[in-house]
Amino acid sequence: MSLSPDRLDRFARHIVLPEIGGAGQVALSEKHVALIGLGGIGSPALQYLAASGIGRFTLVDDDVVEESNLQRQTIFTARDIGHGKATSARRWMANFDEALDVTISDARITSENVGDLIAGVDLVLDGTDNFATRLAVSDACVAERTPLLSAAVGRFQGQVGAFAGHLAREACYRCFVGDAFDAEDCDTCAEDGMLGAMAGWVGSFAAMQSVRVLLQGVSTLGDPQWGKIHILDGMKPAMRTLTIGKDPACRGCGPASA
Repeated sequence: MSLSPDRLDRFARHIVLPEIGGAGQVALSEKHVALIGLGGIGSPALQYLAASGIGRFTLVDDDVVEESNLQRQTIFTARDIGHGKATSARRWMANFDEALDVTISDARITSENVGDLIAGVDLVLDGTDNFATRLAVSDACVAERTPLLSAAVGRFQGQVGAFAGHLAREACYRCFVGDAFDAEDCDTCAEDGMLGAMAGWVGSFAAMQSVRVLLQGVSTLGDPQWGKIHILDGMKPAMRTLTIGKDPACRGCGPASA
C-alpha cells in the first residue's frame, strides 16, 4: 500500500522523522484502534490519534455531553450538550478528516458485550473512569489477544500503561490492580476535582504510547513498553515509571484463565 499525494502532504512531518518514516505512516493507516471512553482522556487522545493517520476507529461511550465536560473534554462544544458523546465524536472526526473510517457504539460496556466491541482491532485504548469497566476491558483484551493501553487521571496525577496479558511473560491490567476493584466504586472528578490540562497531558501521552504499540516491528519508535506504568505528576511536575510483573495466579491472564 502507498499513500496518495494529499496524504503524503498531510503526514509529511511524521514521514521525515526517521523513527517513523514512510513505512511507519503506511502501517498506521492500516491500523484499527478502539477507544473506550471519550471523556477527559479519550477526547485529547482521539484528536492526536486521528491526526496521526490511523485509518480506522471504533468509539465506545454510553454517556451524553454535559456542560461540565467542556472544561477538559476537548472534542466537544456547547452545541454538543445533550447529545451522545460517541455521535458527537464521530461528527468531530468527519469534520477533521473525511478519510477516517469510524464506527461508534453507545452501549454501556459489560463483560458480556465488550468482546464483540473490540473484536479484530489492533489496539484498545481504555480511558474509562471505574475499575469494573477497566477490568472487563482488560479481560476481553486477553481473550481477544489484543494489546491494551490503559490510562487514568485524577486531580493532578495520571497513569498510562501498556499491557499484553495474552503473551506468556507479560502482565495484564488485572495483574496490576488485582481483583478487589471489580466494582464501580471509584472516586469521581466531580467529587475530587480535575485540572483540564492534566487530563490533556495524560490523553496526549496515551496517544503517543499508542503509536509506539502500533509501530512495533515496523519502525524504531515501535517499543510498546509492555508492563510499564508511567505515573504523571502535575504538581511537581515529574514522571516516574513502574514495571508490573505477570501474576501467575491472575484470573485474567494466568493459567486458570485459559
